[in-house]
Amino acid sequence: MRLTSYTDYALRTLMHLAANPDHLVTISDIADTHGIAKNHLTKVVHQLGVQGFIETVRGRSGGLRLGKNPKDIRIGDVVRQTETDFYMAACFDIEDQGCAYASGCGLKGVLSRATDAFLGVLDEVTLDSLMQKKGRTLKGIEIRDAKLA
Repeated sequence: MRLTSYTDYALRTLMHLAANPDHLVTISDIADTHGIAKNHLTKVVHQLGVQGFIETVRGRSGGLRLGKNPKDIRIGDVVRQTETDFYMAACFDIEDQGCAYASGCGLKGVLSRATDAFLGVLDEVTLDSLMQKKGRTLKGIEIRDAKLA
């Protein structure tokens, strides 16, 4: 299973904001740090705001900050909100697509359990737990304190 770049950018954005809790961060800051196109990141940031993961502050001195405490942001929730589907095979979304094994297939159940296990592991991880090592740097950005101001 591979996450989309959209989810990757969402996770990077949240980590960047968690690493900088004491000041507002701009989309340009995040885009420049991670080499992400600003127009694509803007879409990601908008959706994270709609979902309540981040807050946006408009105006000349505006920017972004976390909308929740990092302890309350489960990575599994972020992935569920940013991925379009979790169908590991074409047969997941439509009943019997002419597959010769459809009536007795065990693969669909196995892949479904694997997906559930994948998401279950991500549900155990919070943004706070990802950011626990103070002093670690993310491309020159020192992680100061992963607490919400």
